[in-house]
Amino acid sequence: MSQTKYIFVTGGVTSSLGKGIIAASLAKLLQARGYRTTIQKLDPYINVDPGTLNPYEHGECYVTDDGAETDLDLGHYERFLNVQTSQANNVTTGRIYQSVIEKERRGEFLGKTVQVVPHITNEIKERIQILGKSGDYDIVITVIGGTVGDIESLPYIEAVRQLLWEVGENNGIVVHLTLVPFLSAAGELKTKPTQHSVKTLMESGIKADILVCRTEHHISDDIKNKLALFCNVKKEAVIQSIDASTIYDVPILMQEEGLDRVALQRLNLSDHIEPNLELWKQFLKKHKNPKHTVTVGLIGKYVELQDSYKSILESFIHAGAANEVKVKVRSIHSEHLTEQNVAEKLQGLDGILVAPGFGERGIEGKIHAVRIAREKNIPFLGICLGMQMAVIEFARTVLGLEGANSTEMDANAPHPVINLMEEQKKVTDMGGTMRLGAWDCE
Repeated sequence: MSQTKYIFVTGGVTSSLGKGIIAASLAKLLQARGYRTTIQKLDPYINVDPGTLNPYEHGECYVTDDGAETDLDLGHYERFLNVQTSQANNVTTGRIYQSVIEKERRGEFLGKTVQVVPHITNEIKERIQILGKSGDYDIVITVIGGTVGDIESLPYIEAVRQLLWEVGENNGIVVHLTLVPFLSAAGELKTKPTQHSVKTLMESGIKADILVCRTEHHISDDIKNKLALFCNVKKEAVIQSIDASTIYDVPILMQEEGLDRVALQRLNLSDHIEPNLELWKQFLKKHKNPKHTVTVGLIGKYVELQDSYKSILESFIHAGAANEVKVKVRSIHSEHLTEQNVAEKLQGLDGILVAPGFGERGIEGKIHAVRIAREKNIPFLGICLGMQMAVIEFARTVLGLEGANSTEMDANAPHPVINLMEEQKKVTDMGGTMRLGAWDCE
């Protein structure tokens, strides 16, 4: 393909409808048809990256191979596509403004008044096109975080409007994900929220090419015709996205609805090659028909919000399917573990995973869990802070180093078995300063 095509995914009515899953499902279908596809996420918050966000705020921070701290949706993108993501796949408002302000300080705007339009929108457009201009992809899917109408997402919507105009017809389309709620009192689905959402999008100069409608109930042809008429799209471009038992069903459901075919037609691309999803279907079959069951304890201090450990939970699904095993995860708050109750609370576990985290809250509970795993010979995995707790437990219990600790928790520990690397000791900033990503072992 001579020119990269762009698909923009927006959300309306409410947040948490699953823009990332719809984008990943569409990308999977396009990839299965032979198109080189990637996904990027634009997040409207002012943090430069999610690295310093509390997991309760935004779920886990997903780290890419190049060390970027990114939105958890990038984990879904990698798991669906089996294609590595990078810093270019996640952009925040904070990073956009930081870049523009640094350019202004260097004098790159030649004394001009720096404004949201054109300087911020130009920066957004540049970031959107980095992947497209790399030559590595035929199609780039860009997910706009937040909900249409939010103040903080307006610059992104305007940048998309401009970019659609610049790339020209058939080179860029908009997929609008919306909600069609069911009112139990009336016993019917209501289309008005979707109509208003599309209207809000049109007020910003953007026309939705495809509507993906989240719903708990089947959407009839009459409702599809109504949505098509009042939202100004073709009937075949009204796609039902009904609740699924697993997110890995969604690509199959989207294929049945024809989402990929309609998108390709709007982009003037061939849809003659049918998607090859045999491996995907084999994975689903094994996932849904396990032969055995194991129970793994997830020891963490953010267990109230499952998104805090999203990649860990998804890895159990994938590992379980590969081994035809159902992995039951028992989430255990490390703050609730004491030397007296830990054996009882971890009873019956086939494996123990001690999760990552920061700060001293709940670390003693993690250490108690590590001891039980070691003494009872329970299969164990410690990730990041979890691995550090294993070192501390071994130092205290086996080596007899009383008071062994990490200098993160106790700067004056008599036995600092976990310490900062020398090159990190002079670093004072907290964001984007850790050595992360894929590193060669030496």
